Amino acid sequence: MNAVLEAPADKAAATLPHQTYSVRHLHAVGRHEAAYGSSGTWESANADDFTAYVKERRASLYATAYHLTGDRFAAEDLLQSALFSTYKAWDRISDKAAVGGYMRRTMTNLHISAWRRRKVNEYPTEEMPETAGDTDAMGGTELRTVLWQALAKLPENQRTMLVLRYYEGKTDPEIADVMGISVGTVKSGIWRALRRLREDETLASRDGDLGHAFGELVA
Repeated sequence: MNAVLEAPADKAAATLPHQTYSVRHLHAVGRHEAAYGSSGTWESANADDFTAYVKERRASLYATAYHLTGDRFAAEDLLQSALFSTYKAWDRISDKAAVGGYMRRTMTNLHISAWRRRKVNEYPTEEMPETAGDTDAMGGTELRTVLWQALAKLPENQRTMLVLRYYEGKTDPEIADVMGISVGTVKSGIWRALRRLREDETLASRDGDLGHAFGELVA
């Protein structure tokens, strides 16, 4: 599932609003903590590495945040919080190849914590609007956009379940443990979410299993 988790930045940038995240204020935080001894010395090389990572993976990370929240402004806030957490932990992450997973876990945990605080329950939503377009000629980028629009219409808990399943590759028991719900609720929630996605005529025109297609689309 690792291939699914790290979407190339150019693909994400093609279908999501372009976001620019400055890490200047994060550098200031690092210098402040170093000065007051709260997190040791922040080497300039580490700061440069972090800045380079954010610039390279910005669009892909924003895509994950957007999948989780379904809202561009909430996604910005979620990503900024995860970046701050990662910045502070940067010198403790020995394997920088694992930073992507750390960031996604951080965003998922932050989002689920907020979701559980709000005590969001399953609720009916309005029918998803039909999406115009030539479905026969639809390519990956266009289909990805349509799918994200459909995901944004899902109840937040169902959307989170799909992200955990197809972005994080978690099993039903693992999703239940993370979200603090029963395995049965996870199974029914994912089933309802995929059913709602199938109700979209444009998505329904795609051959094959929607769950498999979702996994391909977020790759």
